[in-house]
Amino acid sequence: MELPIRGERLAGLLPHSGTMCLLDAVSAWDEQQIHCIARSHLSADNPLRQGGRLDALTAIEYAGQAMAIHGSLLQLKAQGGAETEPFAPAQGYLAGVNQCTLYCEDLSQIEEALEILCQRLMADSKGQLYGFEVKAAGRLLACGRVTVILASPGTDD
Repeated sequence: MELPIRGERLAGLLPHSGTMCLLDAVSAWDEQQIHCIARSHLSADNPLRQGGRLDALTAIEYAGQAMAIHGSLLQLKAQGGAETEPFAPAQGYLAGVNQCTLYCEDLSQIEEALEILCQRLMADSKGQLYGFEVKAAGRLLACGRVTVILASPGTDD
């Protein structure tokens, strides 16, 4: 898939839709990592805002969406690289967050675009372990590790 990946092409790689699709673009990716950009943290209609704030913990959701897109891109590559219609991304669930450190309190106060980098550390047919960093203008805002459990094919759980 040609870079950057944006708009409908990006949304088609996620199980989310509408304003819940938080990422603006994939700027780079390979077998082990993905780099995404987001500006939705500045949007007043961001669905994760509460009381006018966007808690820094939502950085985990931004990273989770980048991981989901990475999984979809790997799935497409395994299917021969062709975008097939209809494409159904594999279902995965964030099962655990470890070693998470937050370096800010409110993402909506960050004026620059968010840069989300996720690196796949381990993977098998049942799940994956990713490390992630969320930055803005080179400043680290959040980092940690996420365990993703993959749903068995043909299940809706």
